[in-house]
Amino acid sequence: MKGRPALEVADIFRVHGPAWREAQRGHLSLGQLKVMSAITQCRTAALGGHVLRCDGCGTDSVSYNSCRNRHCPKCQSTAAQRWLDARQADLLPVEYFHVVFTLPAPIADIAYTNKAAIYGLLFDMAASALQTIAMDPKHLGARIGATLVLHTWGSALTHHPHVHGIVPGGGLAPDGTTWVACRPGFFLPVRVLSRLFRRRFLEELQRLHQASRLKFFGEHAGLADAAQFKAWLAPLRKAEWVVYAKPPFAGPKAVLAYLSRYTHRVAISNSRLVAMDDQGVCFRWKDYRADKGGHAGRTRYKTMTLAPQEFMRRFLLHVLPGGFHRIRHYGLLANGSRRADLARVREALKVEVKPPSVDAEATPSAMQQAPVFVCHHCGRALLVVQTILRGEVIRGPPAS
Repeated sequence: MKGRPALEVADIFRVHGPAWREAQRGHLSLGQLKVMSAITQCRTAALGGHVLRCDGCGTDSVSYNSCRNRHCPKCQSTAAQRWLDARQADLLPVEYFHVVFTLPAPIADIAYTNKAAIYGLLFDMAASALQTIAMDPKHLGARIGATLVLHTWGSALTHHPHVHGIVPGGGLAPDGTTWVACRPGFFLPVRVLSRLFRRRFLEELQRLHQASRLKFFGEHAGLADAAQFKAWLAPLRKAEWVVYAKPPFAGPKAVLAYLSRYTHRVAISNSRLVAMDDQGVCFRWKDYRADKGGHAGRTRYKTMTLAPQEFMRRFLLHVLPGGFHRIRHYGLLANGSRRADLARVREALKVEVKPPSVDAEATPSAMQQAPVFVCHHCGRALLVVQTILRGEVIRGPPAS
């Protein structure tokens, strides 16, 4: 069992949150306030829990409930593992590629007040570019699948919206029975992807503006005017948009290892926090520019100190709208047809699908008997001997 980190985001919210919330009254969204409250209460008596007793060594311990908020640094490992278990059955014996689509800074600026619309557009236009280029006979001539994961942060907690795509290296031919593999080590031309992504994104962004579905405030308030918005878009039509593809993964297991790191990340993990006092919050970050622009040899890993108020502001930049899905599947991996499409792919690849083995260890009854809690002293099962209600404080050892 891992020990509690020396410093957590929850500690920062507890110490500096109340005064900052009061100073920001009327400027924080309900979603942001809920995230602060959930993280602060996570794994404390406020959410209730259980008193546990080891049936081996007799040690008693208290386990408080988690908040299960998707922005909480302490609540992602279990959710990630459940998601990965479900995805393992979808893996194919082919090369997998990692593709990243990033929004230019000017669009990232207006995305903050239009999260659902612009983040949704980022997902759909990235998927559209991948699928369109892949279907072109000049490139692949096949229908592909993709899993896209949204990240909205840079390592320094700045607003940096981008999607990571995990894409099998090939697809089904138009006849639906033949697997078309991409060239070894090469997926699709990045420059072509970038140009198509840029064009389609800006076309749809213009449509959102015409439909009055975008909101503008502060220095961007003038963009509500159609003429100003058109002039603002003009340089973005000529700028280079960042799209890149990383080398293929070393097999399906490497894909799962990658996904376990990326799918359920939050803006900053507790392990990156270094120190906190009244003057600031110090944390570790990675400078991706250190190896660029003639700065080779500079360290990429650095520490940064922000005022507690600025740290909280940056953390809460990344709270997603309620109900917004940050992991989406497209094409052959789309939820509605995934099972049937993957069956056709495996048939085309001549992959034998082995039925799940049924043995004593895998039966539901055996699974139900597996301990939910395990003693970190002796490894035996922990039994629940008392339920702690929300807000109830344990005042002494539980009655034996």
